[in-house]
Amino acid sequence: MRPRVTLIGDVMLDVVTRPLGPVQATSDTASTTVVGRGGSAANAAVGLARAGCDVTYVGAVGRDPAADVLRALFESAGVATRLQVVDAPTGVVVAIVDGSGQRAMFTSRGANAQLRGAHVASALAEGADHVHVSGYTVLDERTRDVARTAIDVARGRGTPVSVDACSLGPLRAMGADHFLAAVAGATTIFANEEEAEQLGGGSLERALTRLTDLFAEVVVTLGSRGALVRSDEGEVRVAASSHRVLDTTGAGDAATGAYLAARLRGSSRRAALEAAMAAAADVVSGLGAG
Repeated sequence: MRPRVTLIGDVMLDVVTRPLGPVQATSDTASTTVVGRGGSAANAAVGLARAGCDVTYVGAVGRDPAADVLRALFESAGVATRLQVVDAPTGVVVAIVDGSGQRAMFTSRGANAQLRGAHVASALAEGADHVHVSGYTVLDERTRDVARTAIDVARGRGTPVSVDACSLGPLRAMGADHFLAAVAGATTIFANEEEAEQLGGGSLERALTRLTDLFAEVVVTLGSRGALVRSDEGEVRVAASSHRVLDTTGAGDAATGAYLAARLRGSSRRAALEAAMAAAADVVSGLGAG
């Protein structure tokens, strides 16, 4: 039977551009640009669908052509949607990618800030084997109560919940204690190394010690060094699979989706991490989230 997964998060139109030379400050710079689906949890949703899960994505969009484009992209990826339509522009993120594959993102959340708990609760009433909540929903005070609703409804139904730390800057601004209180009750947390250290208030080891007291599984991506998972059964580490890095946009999200899909199908933590690294390697070899 195919695992059923519901994800709550931002719906974003991604514009990813990679300058082909030095940026010309007051003129044109030749670039390679792709436009597609974005949003951390949305990227993870596509990864889950590709891995054979029945996926429903819950979010908010505007009454504009961008929303129509995103609906079509979700449908083509095999992801069902429960989208609240609001009177605000659909979210857009512009990512500028440098020569090493790292990116800076310029984000307008738009309609995402108007997602409401009642819409999420209605979607979750349809049932799922797992619920994933994007950290961006937690990090924005306008939707923090939506994340809390999602976690409480899922846990009330006995459904495991995962969350993603998502973004270092907003996480630092919110504060680790407030973030962890906001996601209390979740069973799994995903973070990159910097985000984990921010949550733990120090070194990676200190972070892992703190986080494993709060979550059954702690999954941390380590960039070129691969990834690890810590649980009460111990720690597992695997190496990165990527050999060519063009753009890191969406790599962590792809890893999240692949890891969850593997675990929901009964794979070991090691096998799930290996699947996550393979998914991330596929994403970083091209431009955009894939």
